[in-house]
Amino acid sequence: MTEKMIAHSGVEICTESFGDPEHPAVLLIMGAMCSMVYWDEEFCRRLADTGRFVIRYDNRDTGRSTVYEPGQSRYGVPDLADDAAAVLDAYEIGQAHIVGLSLGGMIAQVLALKHPGRVRTLTLIGSSIFGSDEPARDLPPMDPKILDYHAGGSAVDWSDPEAAAQYLTEGSRLLCGPKRTFDEQRVGRQVRQEVSRARNLLSMYNHALLRGDDAYEGRLGEIRVPALIIHGTNDTALPYPHAEALAGGLPNASLLPLEGAGHEVHPDDWETIIQAIEDHTAGV
Repeated sequence: MTEKMIAHSGVEICTESFGDPEHPAVLLIMGAMCSMVYWDEEFCRRLADTGRFVIRYDNRDTGRSTVYEPGQSRYGVPDLADDAAAVLDAYEIGQAHIVGLSLGGMIAQVLALKHPGRVRTLTLIGSSIFGSDEPARDLPPMDPKILDYHAGGSAVDWSDPEAAAQYLTEGSRLLCGPKRTFDEQRVGRQVRQEVSRARNLLSMYNHALLRGDDAYEGRLGEIRVPALIIHGTNDTALPYPHAEALAGGLPNASLLPLEGAGHEVHPDDWETIIQAIEDHTAGV
């Protein structure tokens, strides 16, 4: 497993792959403000061990991919969907099974609409409907505790890697479900890896400026590929009704609740999630 930098349309995207390139491809798309390291390496290897070729990558403004000065980005979710398609191009993959977490699931929806020939199946974890039209705007909002915590980010000494890591680790704690144990040591290792490899850590906040696109809103019913919705029943970032709305709006969807889980891919759920992805992508 080694990093591979790809370039398209003036953008660099940092990627990594796991497994045999001859196996069916699974592209993992991470959520907002997080690099690919939050697709845990062990999780990726175990998914690859099911006979899948697994690719993870850094979205723009995270990790080692192209970053913009904080507050200066001018791209939107459709551009991030183009990045995903470019990753597939770089690995010479025509079609892939797409797995998106949170914002990554919304990128996956736009990918399926903008580049429909590239998507074999969708797996949307802890995600929601792309856009702000009906019924998305009637869904419950993020827990104010999360917003209040991140409002304090301006007080963090971001030039101090340890201070930044502690702040981000505690932010992750807020997303852990009440029936899951928060593994501070494991999360801390991921966060420190995130801090150490970022081109500009604060650029991750540019994801708060992401633009939508009316051309892709209200079109969930056009996505005909098999879709698996995986969602923690105690998700405080995107509460469980978001999963129900996705499952109800996608014509060919199934819903897998993770009882007591939060907004996370928790190690306690890896076996369940990996088995579900294996079953969902088999023979498609």
